[in-house]
Amino acid sequence: MKRKNRIIFHIDMNSFYASVEQAYDPSLKGKAIAIAGNPKERRGILVTCSYEARAKGVYTTMSVWEAKRKCPEIILLPPNFERYRIASKAMFDILRSYTPLVEPVSIDEGYMDVSELNLSGNAVSLAESIQNRLVSELDLPSSIGIAPNKFLAKTASNMKKPMGITVLRKREVAEKLWPLPVIEMHGVGESTSNKLAELGIKTIGDLATIETGVIKERLGKVGLRLLERANGVDNRDVDPTSVFDTKSVGNSTTLPYDETNPDELNKVILKLSKKVASRLEAKNLAGQSINIHIRDADWKNKTRSKTVQNRIFEEREIYQLAKSLFHSTWNGEAIRLLGVTVNNVHDKGDYVEQLSIFNFEEHAKEEPILKLVEQLQEKFGKDTIKRGIKLKKNPSLESKTSFSKDFLDDHKL
Repeated sequence: MKRKNRIIFHIDMNSFYASVEQAYDPSLKGKAIAIAGNPKERRGILVTCSYEARAKGVYTTMSVWEAKRKCPEIILLPPNFERYRIASKAMFDILRSYTPLVEPVSIDEGYMDVSELNLSGNAVSLAESIQNRLVSELDLPSSIGIAPNKFLAKTASNMKKPMGITVLRKREVAEKLWPLPVIEMHGVGESTSNKLAELGIKTIGDLATIETGVIKERLGKVGLRLLERANGVDNRDVDPTSVFDTKSVGNSTTLPYDETNPDELNKVILKLSKKVASRLEAKNLAGQSINIHIRDADWKNKTRSKTVQNRIFEEREIYQLAKSLFHSTWNGEAIRLLGVTVNNVHDKGDYVEQLSIFNFEEHAKEEPILKLVEQLQEKFGKDTIKRGIKLKKNPSLESKTSFSKDFLDDHKL
């Protein structure tokens, strides 16, 4: 069911790697600096650069030699990913102190759904608070977009950098977005832009007003999605687990009123456990640890987790573990929000189940096969043959994007 009156923030850290280096070494502040994969190599490429460098005509993906030609005084630094990872975790920790509905999309940007916070109609004040904390606590600048959906929030955060806060309402789309070249629309790259140009689409307005049948025939579902975005339509939820498709599956809910009744709280945990089990089943996944997130009426957050020997995916087991964790943590205070998450998630076929007196006979039947597999692996290599898994209708859920990095482990709920 479509939600109304959503308030979505997109937080985009400004020139993140360079800003982290300047925060780490204040002597670099105010200077033109750039991070390069190999700063000593003339053919090296800039990963990012400070705004002082950008003012001299330097930009990301520029070659080292060209950057030096445009800005001879530029300071080139090698990347320090551990330093950036620490800063990223601290940044997201600040965002989660406001709401658990935080969705990381890369090391330096993410969405927040603040719809249920008591903002008294002033979302800008909250954005200013977040922005000021990022500066005062981490010495890092950011831009924040505020909108009723993720697409418009992302678009808004790009409108003013650095240190900008921009509100973009759906009724402003025609005025503010439609005149822009379609290549400036989030989600449209050079290849898609060229395909749209073949249809006579040059601006976002052209895309927004094209006939549905025409765009569908040329670009299929992608075209229809872009058509919706051009009209300011985007019903995607802010999903804290979306980037960890193979690492965690969870669900949380804000209760209609602060609850102290144990039976009612158990019902909520059961409902959440059902949703988590359903998602795991849909993706053919199982996990080995469970996490409970608790927020009380005073907005104090608690999280507890437990790791088990065998895989978790059934509703009954998820509920029993989550309920046990909750009651071992809960002191009777009124509860505002509950969340249940299964972590360390993998394809069910990848698990080796712990043998017990109850399943030993079943596994004993497989022993000759397992010995044969072991012999083949020893002779021809570990990856030569593997245990079969249940085939899924959908492609592999493992993220193949550039932010499938180990720093994402820092964002497990």
